[in-house]
Amino acid sequence: MASGNGHERVDERSDAREQALILLYECEQRSEHLTSVVNQHAAIYVGLTKELADGVEQGRADIDALIASHSKGWTLERMPAIDRTILRIATFELVSRVDTPVAVIIDEAVELAKRFSTDDSGRFVNGVLAAVARSVR
Repeated sequence: MASGNGHERVDERSDAREQALILLYECEQRSEHLTSVVNQHAAIYVGLTKELADGVEQGRADIDALIASHSKGWTLERMPAIDRTILRIATFELVSRVDTPVAVIIDEAVELAKRFSTDDSGRFVNGVLAAVARSVR
């Protein structure tokens, strides 16, 4: 949604996805459980951010299996950590938040990948999530 000044307005859901990305990425980089990281970032661990972070944490094995089965030629370990985290959040949403349109979930994930990862990450994330979406929706 444009705000009229040429900049995109960030809505609460986009912000929540970004905050969940930050929390989960930090967990992975520090090899810590979500609870430990949340204790340091309690202010952002609310609402949709909490739902996304908890959902990924609790369903990680199933989420990772879905991603792995749809990422041709890429193991989870070979993916950049930020891409892996973005894919986990979006896959959780595709499976568990059926009220959110597929296009919104994929678009948000692609935007996060473009902002926080490599030049090719947007296309990669888009391809994997499109395949996941076809199998779960």
